[in-house]
Amino acid sequence: MTDYPFRILNVFATDGDRFSGNPLCVFEDARGMDDATMQAIALQFNLSETTFILPGGGATAGVRIFTPAFEMPFAGHPTLGTAHVVRETMNSGDRLTLEMKAGVIPVSAEGNTWTLQANAPTHRPAAANRGQLAEMLGVAAEDVLDGAMWVDTGSEQLVIPMRTAAAVRRAAPTPDLLARHAQHSESRQLAYVWAPENDVRVIARFFFRKGATIVEDPATGSACANLGGWLALRTSARPIRRTVFQGDMVRRPSRLGLTVDEGGAIFVSGLVVPVARGTFTA
Repeated sequence: MTDYPFRILNVFATDGDRFSGNPLCVFEDARGMDDATMQAIALQFNLSETTFILPGGGATAGVRIFTPAFEMPFAGHPTLGTAHVVRETMNSGDRLTLEMKAGVIPVSAEGNTWTLQANAPTHRPAAANRGQLAEMLGVAAEDVLDGAMWVDTGSEQLVIPMRTAAAVRRAAPTPDLLARHAQHSESRQLAYVWAPENDVRVIARFFFRKGATIVEDPATGSACANLGGWLALRTSARPIRRTVFQGDMVRRPSRLGLTVDEGGAIFVSGLVVPVARGTFTA
């Protein structure tokens, strides 16, 4: 049996609220763990993601990301939270790279606010029409705008623009319809809904199916990056800067910074707050 130190952090937290943001478990050194053990530990902690730090080859560190059910190639809040732990445990400084299944992700920090650079976006149209998406989300057809598409800047998700922030707050997806119209893979059905509240603020929610129920994620960095990809595909205006408000509906207020620079590069940033640490014996 081996003792593995881990840390719990809240990512995309709001300043002064230690119970905000999206919780993350990070294992400081996962050498010696096999895939089955990592998956079992992620299920044991039952957070949206648990990460495992490994040697990185040409990057500062390697990272494996597991949900309780499967491994992910990339995810936003695990990237930022893991970078925070890498800086502390490896003395890497404020600029580092993390090697993931989706590729090498550059990450930088100003204090405890971390920023990642996402991959260039790819996209494909949504198969469902506006009426079908509205029915899936439990809103009126006029609440859903044209332009829903699957966007991938590291983790593909269905991005659905809504007419108003109030429509985003009203959304209440139906599990069976989410499985029908937002099917990413056999094990993943998911949708990211958003609307501008003003010129700089976006209200967003991210839903996914877990068994027979719908779960709402408090903060989704990969979806924020995909929103950046959606905006970059729909407008030539640069730069784009938004603050994404997410998680308020599930009592985990989260704030995500989104930038698309003049060259179209996409950046997602957020505050990381360490809250706990311990040792796991496996």
